[in-house]
Amino acid sequence: MTTICHAITYLGLLSSTAIALAADDNRSVHTGPPHKVLIGDYSTTTLALVDQKGEIEWQTPIRNIHDAAVLPNGNILFQTDWTEILEMSPERKIVWKYDAKQQNATDGQRVEIHAFQRLPNGHTMLAESGRARIIEVDHEGKIRKEIPLKVEHPNAHTDTRLARKLENGHYLVAHEGDNKIVREYDGDGKVVWEYPTHTKVYSAIRLKNGNTLIGTGDGHRVLEVHPNHQIVWSVEEKELPGISLAWITMVERLPNGNTLIVNCHGGDQNPQLIEVDSNKKITWTFKDFRRFGNSLPVARIVE
Repeated sequence: MTTICHAITYLGLLSSTAIALAADDNRSVHTGPPHKVLIGDYSTTTLALVDQKGEIEWQTPIRNIHDAAVLPNGNILFQTDWTEILEMSPERKIVWKYDAKQQNATDGQRVEIHAFQRLPNGHTMLAESGRARIIEVDHEGKIRKEIPLKVEHPNAHTDTRLARKLENGHYLVAHEGDNKIVREYDGDGKVVWEYPTHTKVYSAIRLKNGNTLIGTGDGHRVLEVHPNHQIVWSVEEKELPGISLAWITMVERLPNGNTLIVNCHGGDQNPQLIEVDSNKKITWTFKDFRRFGNSLPVARIVE
């Protein structure tokens, strides 16, 4: 009965919103109360801010992208490819740039960056795949901190996906490649916790309750894991009515307690973004295959 009710609710939201927007091909289709969202899609080489009406209010071309954020000052921190990171103002002025191919290079070793984060002290954390390290750099690009990452066979494309520095000074890293594991490193690089996903894991977020929210990549599911490794909440591949979960990239626990799921490579029969509540009821979806495509791994809700 619960599944039937969820299906009816979802279809009702979809039909009412689709009808309202069908006449306007320049808008995205939202179901449920809409959000403003930052979207990065490398199939259409576009990074854009899409407002609550489904209209693009800001955009810039990119080539490859696995991470991005709207900073407190309103600027956008993003990558144009696997080595170049930019901070750009809403007026499209570049105010900061880092190129891993040129800066802090080590013996010409190939490097890719799939995760970065602006820290409270103004430094920028960068997870360097290939070099298997996390560095924190200042505004001039000088390394202020470096910790090694535990990888068995360093690979510039698959060592890491998302990585985040935690409030306690530790680092939570999703290892996509041969590790297929989420690891927490302390400030000196010692592994203090890990959770094997056995999938090409994309993201891991530490929640306020101490649990870890994981986007399992090609595992087609979202997990909330207790520190003792117990799965306390999940969304499975076919659990949401009318939706199949594909490559799960970014996940986020929103301020309202709901969970954002980025459903990459799901095909145009599925929404690219999904919001569910704690009971796994669909509260919002986003779908736009006119301006974005099937390789949309990055989305951040902008409140």
